[in-house]
Amino acid sequence: MFYEPFQIKGFTVKNRAVLPPMCMYMADDDGIVKDFHITHYATRAIGQMALIIQEATSVTKEGRISLNDLGIWSDDHIAGLKKIADGIKANGGLAGIQINHAGRKSKTKRPLAPSAIPYHDGEAVYEMTIEDIKATVMAFKDAARRADAAGYDVLEIHAAHGYLLFEFMSPLTNKRTDAYGDRLLFLKEVTEGIASVWPKDKVLMIRVSAYEYRDEGLTPDTVSDMINSIKDLGIDMVDVSSGGNVPARIIPYSGYQLGYAKRVKELTGLPVVGGGLITTLDMAEYAIREGLCDFIYFGRLALRDPYFVMNRAKDMNVDLEFPSPYSRGKQ
Repeated sequence: MFYEPFQIKGFTVKNRAVLPPMCMYMADDDGIVKDFHITHYATRAIGQMALIIQEATSVTKEGRISLNDLGIWSDDHIAGLKKIADGIKANGGLAGIQINHAGRKSKTKRPLAPSAIPYHDGEAVYEMTIEDIKATVMAFKDAARRADAAGYDVLEIHAAHGYLLFEFMSPLTNKRTDAYGDRLLFLKEVTEGIASVWPKDKVLMIRVSAYEYRDEGLTPDTVSDMINSIKDLGIDMVDVSSGGNVPARIIPYSGYQLGYAKRVKELTGLPVVGGGLITTLDMAEYAIREGLCDFIYFGRLALRDPYFVMNRAKDMNVDLEFPSPYSRGKQ
């Protein structure tokens, strides 16, 4: 199962290995792509990971997680981003990009949030005005247009880990009393804006935190209800993670988020990417075979060993063809 292809829209995803978006913090203040980024992502494609999702790429300069994030807030970013997408696709991968606004977790000078509730006590955070919200919706739309121009096959909306979209979704961080007290409204408007410019023949996915580890927070069921409310706008796939919106005690273990992925898959009927400290292909094979998810994301493992999909195929009794420059290494 793990090495079997999966068809989504007009794309054949050659196996079930996904590189999840992981911040590299290697850009300068201008957010422009560097040689490091091109090499980093192309290397995982050479290693035969099927879907490569680029790190959280900021739709506004003030919406960066850090001062070293990649940016997509300007047309000046397109040329560099195209080099990343081209490098992935030239080496057999499906090129994805995650677009994001960090909200109250931004390390820039003016972090914005649905409500003026800091992540850590004492931090400055500014409640968004209606004008701020409308401008941010447009920023996501413009980012999607640029991602298409750069040649990405897959666009992932970052609505997880306590960043801006998730902050609006959660009752823990959205205390507004205006129209945006409707915790779905901002996500819906952003998705509508993106869908209006993102080509229908390309893949649109969303990353969510399916559980907040707090009794009063969001759960797989409530998050799935939200996804079901917007999926007809063009959502093709869900990337399931957890946590990150409020400080919480989390005890991770191998596969600890797979149950959330299974529930979201059951309730939404959409293809799902699941994971959480998965380091063996036996566990990945089990998760897919048992219907817990359709794809597996490998984060830390892919950082340690970008060639694990290629190198471990023989352990799964799969005769995987190596890229021709690496064919001698198969012996």
